[in-house]
Amino acid sequence: MEAIRIGDPEIEVWLRRNANAKRMLLRVCQTLGTPVLTLPPRASLAVARTFVLEQEGWLRRHVEAVPCRTVVGAGTVLPYRGKSLTVLEAPGRTSIQDGFLRVAGPAGRIPARVLAYLREAARQRSLAGVTRHAGTLGVPFGRITLRDTRGRWGSCTGAGDLMFSWRLILAPDAVLDYVAAHEVAHLVEMNHSARFWKTVAGLCPDHAVQRTWLRQHGRGLMAFDFMPPA
Repeated sequence: MEAIRIGDPEIEVWLRRNANAKRMLLRVCQTLGTPVLTLPPRASLAVARTFVLEQEGWLRRHVEAVPCRTVVGAGTVLPYRGKSLTVLEAPGRTSIQDGFLRVAGPAGRIPARVLAYLREAARQRSLAGVTRHAGTLGVPFGRITLRDTRGRWGSCTGAGDLMFSWRLILAPDAVLDYVAAHEVAHLVEMNHSARFWKTVAGLCPDHAVQRTWLRQHGRGLMAFDFMPPA
């Protein structure tokens, strides 16, 4: 993939040509901080560079706003259900004790074991929230799946299957509960109409507070990297 490099300190902007693009579009990945410029098929590199230079101020602000990546390992402090846990290498099964997430080594396996623990905790919390809210509305639900999504915290299909980002377990419990209520509300209103938000409010009266939390802090949940260093 082609790239343009500008400024000091240097910023590298990756170029992506799209046959359907009518104009140039500059975006910054909110998890990795990578700038990508989408170009129409015939746009020249000179035009692309001029465009990026004109947007340099905007670009730097958005790149700097992306949280630094943290590779998870022994000693990492993780947010967890509104509290903080320090990852500790220790023998035995993965467990939480006295503010530590105790995980067996070797060091290269710690990130995967932490991830497995967090995903299972997220599955249990999501299932509990969905079961409670669906029971309140008296509606059935389908499968519940967990993914490491970047564009959304949850989703609901027409068949009633629900998806949640497992990273919600890193947020306070009330935030995960709001997302569960939001997706369950879609089981009766597959839209974002006034009736939908009235249903959400009935399940989660402080939903606006939790939505604000996600807008302000959600990107920070994406900053933790569970791939061990090479």
